[in-house]
Amino acid sequence: MFMNTLAPLIGKIRPWIVVAVVFGMFGSMAANAQVPPRFYWKTLQGTNAVPIIALSASGNTNPLDPAYRFDPSASIDANVAIAGFAKMMPFGKKAGMLAILMPMGSIEGDANVGGLLTRQSSSGFGDPMIEFNMNLIGPPPIMNLPDMLRYEPGFSMDLVVDLAIPLGQYDNNQSLNLGQNRWYGRIGTPIVWQLGPWIPDRRTTLEIFPSFWLFGDNDDLVGETLESDPTFEIETHLTRNFTSNFWGSLDATYSSSGDTTIAGTTTSGSDMTLVGFTLGYQLNDSTQLTFGYKSTLNNDTASDDLHMSVFMISLTTGWHRLIEGANRLSSGE
Repeated sequence: MFMNTLAPLIGKIRPWIVVAVVFGMFGSMAANAQVPPRFYWKTLQGTNAVPIIALSASGNTNPLDPAYRFDPSASIDANVAIAGFAKMMPFGKKAGMLAILMPMGSIEGDANVGGLLTRQSSSGFGDPMIEFNMNLIGPPPIMNLPDMLRYEPGFSMDLVVDLAIPLGQYDNNQSLNLGQNRWYGRIGTPIVWQLGPWIPDRRTTLEIFPSFWLFGDNDDLVGETLESDPTFEIETHLTRNFTSNFWGSLDATYSSSGDTTIAGTTTSGSDMTLVGFTLGYQLNDSTQLTFGYKSTLNNDTASDDLHMSVFMISLTTGWHRLIEGANRLSSGE
């Protein structure tokens, strides 16, 4: 009797292990530091997740640097893989998450040296990043299987703190690097707003994430000191399920970077608007595949504006000991 009751419950719960935890989990480290849609949906506390992400970016700025320094005539290409680990855990009576992400790959492009564009390249590891997330407004932590079935985000708001550790590949003789040779991080308040009923094949959300990026100084940028004022960023996603396993999102981001000072010379910051889309598909009970594309509105390489295009693919798997144990019981193992 218990087995017959448990089996359909597990069948409904297991897909959430990936679907509600980390649709991309690479948000803080991926090109121009964007967060994927549905990243801040909540799931069963104690869930673990591992993502593998591949991205390819091109434009006239380093896509791994959220300060968005750029040269209008530059052409930069980056191919990066990102691996990470996330753990859902409650903080008191609030849902929370800790995650760590490690980028690796290569970047190549033009950099301004003494007023001349010079071809530079870098390969290896980028700066690892740690993320802390805690829910401020919204449902209580999901601690058991019945709570998971009853979960609806309603209106929820989190506090997010990211910190990048300057351990990545860095050559002080060039300005284009995977590592940034300085501490930097972000503080923000992502909002998830449920639109309409929480039906598996019609789930719809509006997601808004305002944040500020803060930067320490790089005291050895080709022998000079680099200082960057904070960058303000606001991301929005309108997401919708097409079926219970397939969903899509329309994405937009506005960024306003602060002034940059190098060797006492200050350059004004720039504004940037990116638009794009994300598609997600659940391959099985514990594995999620996503594909995304975004680009600046003005992507004319002949203009003096900041421009960028990014392709991203992620494969994320998740697990929880409670789900795995219940699954063995329901299958009679």
